[in-house]
Amino acid sequence: MSSTKIPAPRRRLSREDRLRQLLDVAWQLVREEGTEALTLGRLAEMAGITKPVVYDHFTTRAGLLAALYKDFDERQNALLAEALAASEPSLEGRAWVIASSYVDCVLLQGREIPGVIAALSGAPELDTLKREYEMIFMLKCRDVLAPFAPSGDISLAGLRAMLGAAEALSQAAASGEISPVQAQEELLETIKAMVNRSTRLKN
Repeated sequence: MSSTKIPAPRRRLSREDRLRQLLDVAWQLVREEGTEALTLGRLAEMAGITKPVVYDHFTTRAGLLAALYKDFDERQNALLAEALAASEPSLEGRAWVIASSYVDCVLLQGREIPGVIAALSGAPELDTLKREYEMIFMLKCRDVLAPFAPSGDISLAGLRAMLGAAEALSQAAASGEISPVQAQEELLETIKAMVNRSTRLKN
């Protein structure tokens, strides 16, 4: 008998698996060539599939950018939820989870996510999507941190300032301007100050 093996037929990817593949290739494309190079045609070429398949998943470049941001947001939420479940139920413990998880998630995506965020901000409909996801994140943080304020609440203005600090510090860490630990520790102090300031205002 011949020992030659017949190659197994290529398995057709499910729609969900194909989407995962395309998102992974899109992140790679942004990492290697920048957000400006991210087009549906270039993605199809890099993934080794036909353009109609890519268009079927994303329709437009804006749809692709939105999918990338959603993918990042879902990863961020998963990291945060897992870390919160194992954290110490104190202001220090909860604030550290938020700070470390946010920075870690941005660093996992390297330098790609700032470019995607910048592209999202360039179109009104995508900026609206970004703000919707930001609001979900901020409200989740408020739910986690509010028990440590006697009033049981934290202002939206404070949460927006926290998010601005989180984005700036994470991007600085991703670019190498500061270390990840410096970003996390500074964000931790920012979060604790926000909660304590809220406490004093309510007293």
